[in-house]
Amino acid sequence: MRIVTLEEHISFPEMADQIPKAALGSFGRSEAMQRIAPKLADITGERLKSMDANGISMQVLSVDSSGVNLLSPQQGPAFATQYNDLIANRIAGFEKRFTAFAHLPMTAPFAAADELERAVKEHHFCGAMIRGLTGDQFLDHPQFAPIFERAQKLDVPIYLHPGLPPKGVADIYYSGLPNYSGMAEALACYGWGWHSETALHVLRLLFSGIFDQYPKLKLVIGHMGEMLPMMMARSEKAFKPGNGGANVRTLTDTFRSQVYLTTSGFFTQPPLKIALDTFGIDHVMFSVDYPFSTNEMGIEFLNEIDLPDEEVARIAHGNADKLLNLKA
Repeated sequence: MRIVTLEEHISFPEMADQIPKAALGSFGRSEAMQRIAPKLADITGERLKSMDANGISMQVLSVDSSGVNLLSPQQGPAFATQYNDLIANRIAGFEKRFTAFAHLPMTAPFAAADELERAVKEHHFCGAMIRGLTGDQFLDHPQFAPIFERAQKLDVPIYLHPGLPPKGVADIYYSGLPNYSGMAEALACYGWGWHSETALHVLRLLFSGIFDQYPKLKLVIGHMGEMLPMMMARSEKAFKPGNGGANVRTLTDTFRSQVYLTTSGFFTQPPLKIALDTFGIDHVMFSVDYPFSTNEMGIEFLNEIDLPDEEVARIAHGNADKLLNLKA
């Protein structure tokens, strides 16, 4: 069976080294992150061997946290262009095994829209990944309208991935804890914080009417829906049209037409069942979150899904192929 994974990360040292250390804070300094750095830098070596060993047909690559979103509007556009060109160069000859989400200079929204179009048309990238807030701004801020307009025009999705919390949030929510002189990374990021923040981000897009303004926009979120499936029934009541928000459609109608989720990093069956019950089989796509999770864990989870073969195939590749216009 063809298997496509959508949230698979890279970070090239020559690019990451251009990010000011102050912007990253303590993120990425742990021993675990240091051990994983070589895997992030690799594409056609160990990564490809692991894909072959586990039957993974294609990865959609995306740049890890130490990226352009941490640079100024003046520095960002050239950095993003260089990064996207490097990715395209390193997957050249392996186009049936790799594609990518464009890396966008979010601090310069008009340039970001142009870079999205360039990456899609020149490099055949299949959308963009945006990592959390830009500065202190969520994507419902009017300045980001050019990016939504361009994504809708190009008919490519935006993958909204968690990002580093703003300093004010990190200081209040995730600091002042025993054994940590600064932000507690596990609490702030992959253990809890950035999943809840991404859920809030999506709900803000609904509440502010962004999905209604761009009805053909497609948004992808990872980590089995970033807590949203479990909260859907309660949130549905809270965000009814006319309940104070700018949304004109219900949460369920909106999400089932415009929001897709991937399984990245979640490898147990109960969360999958909730995701399928709330988002629907056509909006759930398999992913691993490599190299932060292993392909072996992902494939074991995929093989345990108790659904008809045709439905498993839609999760494994069919939905992604359709959404991203991928060809076997």
